[in-house]
Amino acid sequence: MHTDAKIFVAGHRGMVGSAIVRKLEGAGYRNLLLKSRTELDLCNQLAVEEFFSQNRPEYVFLAAARVGGIIANSNYKGEFIHDNLMIQNNIIHNSWTNDVKRLLFLGSTCIYPKFAPQPMKEEHLLTGPLEPTNDAYAIAKIAGICQCRSYNQQYGTRYLSAMPNNLYGPNDNFDLEKSHVLPAMIRKFHEAKLRGDSSVTIWGSGTPLREFLQVDDLAAACLFLMNLEDSRYQALLNDPLAPALINVGSGQEINIHDLALLVQDVVGFAGTLVFDTDKPDGTPRKLADSSRIHGLGWHHTVELRDGIAGAYKWFLENYSTL
Repeated sequence: MHTDAKIFVAGHRGMVGSAIVRKLEGAGYRNLLLKSRTELDLCNQLAVEEFFSQNRPEYVFLAAARVGGIIANSNYKGEFIHDNLMIQNNIIHNSWTNDVKRLLFLGSTCIYPKFAPQPMKEEHLLTGPLEPTNDAYAIAKIAGICQCRSYNQQYGTRYLSAMPNNLYGPNDNFDLEKSHVLPAMIRKFHEAKLRGDSSVTIWGSGTPLREFLQVDDLAAACLFLMNLEDSRYQALLNDPLAPALINVGSGQEINIHDLALLVQDVVGFAGTLVFDTDKPDGTPRKLADSSRIHGLGWHHTVELRDGIAGAYKWFLENYSTL
């Protein structure tokens, strides 16, 4: 992408979108198209159509989505599948009708089967049943992957889907009902520390393994993929095992018990941990095979403890408004 290219970052106020904007601006890109939800309802077909026809973006980062942790995914399945299908269908289709050069569709590794072989490879998609607690979100994202592939095959578009593992960092959602595990832990431990609680309760057994990626590392990966030279980019689109699909991860994992101890230490909570085994664990293990993007030359740079410390610092600076 040239630095003067017209770039639409859908979802620029979210954790992923805002990180992409920071990375783009830091790299000298200034012609960014950014619209808030009140300015552009991405679920509104006519509004999105008008936006694309009037602005004609050359590149699209599709980071807009309804996202959440295990509680939100379980309780709001209808919203998760409806909103995500509407958002991605409107943006992907109008990118084609307005000749967008490249589109990067962001999803999540929850697209893979609950009991997929570990680490999960791109070709494991649709080889088994999904984790029931987030199947609505996963099915929407799988539909987006298939839409990108289908448009590439029929219309010659150049749309790529990138699947990061568990993300965290600045602008994360710290709502205890709707957030993912790591930001929920940060808030739980912080508020328990303020109250002087003797313990903090963590959902599940603490045994599931998770891989985490700091969101600015993901943003760097997005820019890296969007700027791949044509031959390597086209090779990803035409990959015989998993066309137009690539995992983005650190390759490192930690169990929930040890993650809780790490967050507890960073926050400075002096009490004990209680694991509520009556609550669901979710997928037992979820490690992405990121050998494809590593082979292209991208690797994460932010280690987990440093990333948690940075996320907690951001949380403290914004706690009063959350």
